[in-house]
Amino acid sequence: MRRLGRIGAVVVAALLLAACGSSHVVKRSAGGGSQRGPVTVSTPKYGVTTTVQRGQNLYRIATDNGITLHDLAAWNGIPPPYTIYPGQRLRLYPGGGSATAGSSGASAGSSKPPPRPAPRPSAPPPSSPFAWHWPVDGTLLSRFVPGEPTRQGIDIAGREGAPVRAAADGVVVYSGSGLVGYGELVIVKHDEHWLSAYGHNRARLVKEGDAVKSGQQIAELGHSGAARDMLHFEIRYDGKPVDPLHYLPKR
Repeated sequence: MRRLGRIGAVVVAALLLAACGSSHVVKRSAGGGSQRGPVTVSTPKYGVTTTVQRGQNLYRIATDNGITLHDLAAWNGIPPPYTIYPGQRLRLYPGGGSATAGSSGASAGSSKPPPRPAPRPSAPPPSSPFAWHWPVDGTLLSRFVPGEPTRQGIDIAGREGAPVRAAADGVVVYSGSGLVGYGELVIVKHDEHWLSAYGHNRARLVKEGDAVKSGQQIAELGHSGAARDMLHFEIRYDGKPVDPLHYLPKR
């Protein structure tokens, strides 16, 4: 919990991404370092994006760009506790992409409210280039719930000490216990867009920078940070959690 400068996903994250294989996970801090004072009014940078670097957190990126933390989080669909990852791309402007976005077409003296935009249909899950594999054998305890910070992945029951395996080829970008609520955690980066996270382990068997193969044991199942023996497993695309059951083989 104290290793905030090393955590590249403000919880998991991620847990949360064009980063090199030695990237670390970062966690939100209330301030410190070279961060400027709090921003009260955001100044959007239309058309501009930034890539999360090692050691950065969402608060720092927001204040360095003249944007409030809550606006930057909302513009990028990042829920509390504001998990981001090295290599993740963040938009420095709201959806719409132009300086006129969000302006009302009604005159200043008009009392008629602007029409509400039609709701957008749910986007299909992104296509993955990997043949994902179940990271552990066991019964499914809980499922992914979109937008719910405590249900960003799935929980799988198992016996203590059972092997936890990489769900696809990749590079370990985090191996530690600094993310509150995840216990002993391993995060594997599979390419510039995809990450997987493995939490509540009894022991971690890999270190940051290690290349791992699909099916390789990376940890031992346990209950660190949990009430029972289980694996918490997440898949993230560009830092955003997706439903692992869309990608894992059917059982």
